[in-house]
Amino acid sequence: MVFGYWGWGILAVLISILVLATYFYNENMLLAQWFLRKDDMPKAEGFLKRITNYETQLVRAQHGYYNLLIGLVESRKAPMQSEKYFKKALSLGLQMDHNIALAKLSLAGIAMGKRNKREAQMYLTEAKKADKNKLLADQIKQMKDQMVMLDKQQIRYR
Repeated sequence: MVFGYWGWGILAVLISILVLATYFYNENMLLAQWFLRKDDMPKAEGFLKRITNYETQLVRAQHGYYNLLIGLVESRKAPMQSEKYFKKALSLGLQMDHNIALAKLSLAGIAMGKRNKREAQMYLTEAKKADKNKLLADQIKQMKDQMVMLDKQQIRYR
């Protein structure tokens, strides 16, 4: 016997976990997330484009994450046009608080780009509330510092 009973049992459990993971989570979404972490945007975009109709191809809980990933990829190419994807991701619902904070932080950056300070401040405070584990604390602080610099520039030009 090569494995024995324990070895075959462990192998069966690992294979069943793999089958369940690919059944409930679309493999294109998993690969797109992998390439986003590796900062390989063209490949991530390619895997996201394989999902032609996300409402039928994805589980309902993944609709928001799909729009979040599309928004992240789109924000590298055209930041102002990615706003609709972040808003749709928030309206469809994201389960993890740090993903909500990421979407709101991105919306704050877009609002700052449009010189809409009130909206940017609102999104920043919402992102700070959603970031309970302080994963985005540095980025939120940088965004607030940029907002202060934006105020100084506006005062200087008046």
